Amino acid sequence: MESIFTVLHMIIAIINFSRANETTCSLQGDLAYPYFWKNGEIMVGGIFPFYSSWEFADMSFSVMPPPIKCTSLDFRAFQYTQSLIFAIEEINNSSSLLPGITLGYKIYDTCSSSAMGVKMAMTLINGNENTVAHQVCTKPAQVQAIIGEAYSSVSTAIANSIGPFNMPIISHYSTCECLSDKKKYPSFLRTVPSDYHQSRAMAEMVKHFGWTWVGAIRRDDDYGNTGMATFTKVAEQLGICLEYSLPFFRTYSKERVLRIVEQIKSSTSRVIVGFLAHWDWEILVHVFTEHNITGYQWVGTEGWIADPVVATLDKQNILQGAIGLAISKTTVTGLEDFILDIKPLKSVGSGIFTKFWEALFNCKYAMKNDSEGLPLCTGEENLSEVENTFTDMSMMPIISNVYKGVYAIGHTLHELLGCKETCPTKKQPDPLTFLEHIKKVHFKTKDGESIYFDKNGDPAGKYEIINWQKDKDHPHKFVSVGFYDSSLLPQSRLSVNMPSIIWAKNTDTIPKSICSESCPPGTRKAVQKGKPICCFDCIPCAAGEISNMTDSIECKQCMQDYWSNPQKDECVKKEIEYLSYEETMGILLTVISVVGAFMTMVIGVIFLKYKNTPIVKANNSELSFLLLFALALCFLCSLTFIGQPSEWSCMLRHTAFGITFVLCISCVLGKTIVVLMAFRATLPGSNVMKWFGPPQQRLSVLGFTFIQVLICVLWLTISPPFPFKNLNHYKEKIILECHLGSTIGFWAVLGYIGLLALLCFVLAFLARKLPDNFNEAKFITFSMLIFCAVWITFIPAYVSSPGKFTVAVEIFAILASSFGLLFCIFLPKCYIIILKPEKNTKKQIMGKNTS
Repeated sequence: MESIFTVLHMIIAIINFSRANETTCSLQGDLAYPYFWKNGEIMVGGIFPFYSSWEFADMSFSVMPPPIKCTSLDFRAFQYTQSLIFAIEEINNSSSLLPGITLGYKIYDTCSSSAMGVKMAMTLINGNENTVAHQVCTKPAQVQAIIGEAYSSVSTAIANSIGPFNMPIISHYSTCECLSDKKKYPSFLRTVPSDYHQSRAMAEMVKHFGWTWVGAIRRDDDYGNTGMATFTKVAEQLGICLEYSLPFFRTYSKERVLRIVEQIKSSTSRVIVGFLAHWDWEILVHVFTEHNITGYQWVGTEGWIADPVVATLDKQNILQGAIGLAISKTTVTGLEDFILDIKPLKSVGSGIFTKFWEALFNCKYAMKNDSEGLPLCTGEENLSEVENTFTDMSMMPIISNVYKGVYAIGHTLHELLGCKETCPTKKQPDPLTFLEHIKKVHFKTKDGESIYFDKNGDPAGKYEIINWQKDKDHPHKFVSVGFYDSSLLPQSRLSVNMPSIIWAKNTDTIPKSICSESCPPGTRKAVQKGKPICCFDCIPCAAGEISNMTDSIECKQCMQDYWSNPQKDECVKKEIEYLSYEETMGILLTVISVVGAFMTMVIGVIFLKYKNTPIVKANNSELSFLLLFALALCFLCSLTFIGQPSEWSCMLRHTAFGITFVLCISCVLGKTIVVLMAFRATLPGSNVMKWFGPPQQRLSVLGFTFIQVLICVLWLTISPPFPFKNLNHYKEKIILECHLGSTIGFWAVLGYIGLLALLCFVLAFLARKLPDNFNEAKFITFSMLIFCAVWITFIPAYVSSPGKFTVAVEIFAILASSFGLLFCIFLPKCYIIILKPEKNTKKQIMGKNTS
């Protein structure tokens, strides 16, 4: 509606201008006059909202609309006016700043309206007097710069309108980030920090308190929407989510306001960010009280967090424990006393002073109709007897911003005019030159505060953190609990005294406002489908992955030699597995190996003691002793498979196993051949034994064994076994094993043993039914049957056994086949020697079996 009103005024002005006399310049419509003014050689403009609202007139669009009717006098504007007057009086009385030049001022009312603000700004630039005939219609700017406006929406309209004229406008309270855009608003500057800093500070503060799930209510204009947009952007970067962000304006219908109430009630967040102005709470406090919206933790902007009017409105402690940012306190000596002295306002005021006085003391002058039953004003009322927003100095940081703006103008003029003992000229600088210089001004106030503008025309973002507390004397007390300074390093910008804060519901415990509970170490966050990133499930890390911090978004993979602990919050060294002498299986196999070797030696001792007996002689005692020696080595070579693999043990275990077993099989094969040859030798005309006597037996054993030695040498030379960390079979542990190096070498060794064993088995099987009373071929056949059965079953068991069990299977195969040879070949003989000595005779040995 307001924008329509502005456009309408402009259209009417253009039409009237076109109808005007070609040689006469005249202003159309009602002339605007300043509320407060003082003549001077260089003028400063002021635009303040003396009224906080207005009434629309009926517009028929057939006649010129009547002027806006302003309502609701706002005492803050009178404080701003006093601050401007105070600064100009100080400069005029100063001998060091603009000596010999008198500053004047014109102060207009915007009625908190963008349309009125633009009109007053144009009035300050062009003047409001009608010109005479034949006078040029364009005139130089009437003021050097403009101080104001307070509200961002009004400042936006003014800055957009007067920007092309290069007229500086210095706002003391318009914080909208949008006004930092120098392409759109080239002549706008301000002495109050931009909401860019405030929005970032609020987001960092929310993060500091551990709130990740918040709601927001924003004023539905440039101030609220732009500020909330920046807050949302920074909040997302910090991991904060908005459950809702609701617009609000004081002209909203009751239904729209009730929808805000319903949204808050149905939400799960317990923290609400209020990007609002103080007058928005006139409606919201009433509505929230009516619907019992209490117990929420409010986070406020400088627009209302330190405003005593809002605190007065909050009768039901809706905002109890609220925390937010306020403009940092500044000291201007003498300003407070000057504001409370009404004489300067009275001396430079017009009819507005009468309204101000009546509203200030709640009285009526006699010349007016006393229809409200108010007392008459005497003009001598004492200001110390009243307590209202005019006497409240809590907004001194904002009031002093007006003072800083005037001094920025004064210092820029002082520099441009070349003033020293006196100013050589009193000529007003052109607006563009003045604008370029005021952007670069840098000075200190009389109280030592440094004033300057950055490249966007903004000061540094410095805020106090204010907390609403209450005590017996003050239901709402504004307590400073920290600060934020954007000029410091990121880690030092925010400082909060946590123990001194009182939170919502008057507690000293920080409220919790999260969508999902934090994920502990050992888990990661997984965003819930269709919800913001702050709503998540906690998924345990997979095996081999860890998260060692709260709310990890991903699990880290442990390094190759490490694995996750059961809690999945730390990588620990993987368990190293190998068949050791300390564990039960290793001890058991070691004992069996030693027992087997001991039994072999005992049998050897028995054979040695009874070497001259027929049974020992009949079974080739030389090969028997060599076989016993080889079996002892077979039992002992299994020990090389136990213990931590090393380079030497890996090469030794397989070669020792291969050579000793070939030695065993070679001896058994030799004994089998001897049996066969002995039977052929008993046949008439046979002379076979001369070709397989003791020398040939030794040579055959040596030859068969040498072949295995040659295979092992080639294996060790080309690609020998080596220690190897097997990380693939078990992910949670490391298996130390011996890599075969060349698998061909391993299977060549094993295949050669199998070939000899198969040959021995076939020969023994053929000789099993020879007609000797004591035929050794039967026992060899049985022993080879066991040997082959063991090693045939060994292959699949070896391939499928995991880790140390692979080694155990191989040792078991070695021991089983060794015991098979030992028991099948030698136990029957020991039985005869020890228990049946009567059968240990040549007659018994050479006797024939009967059918």
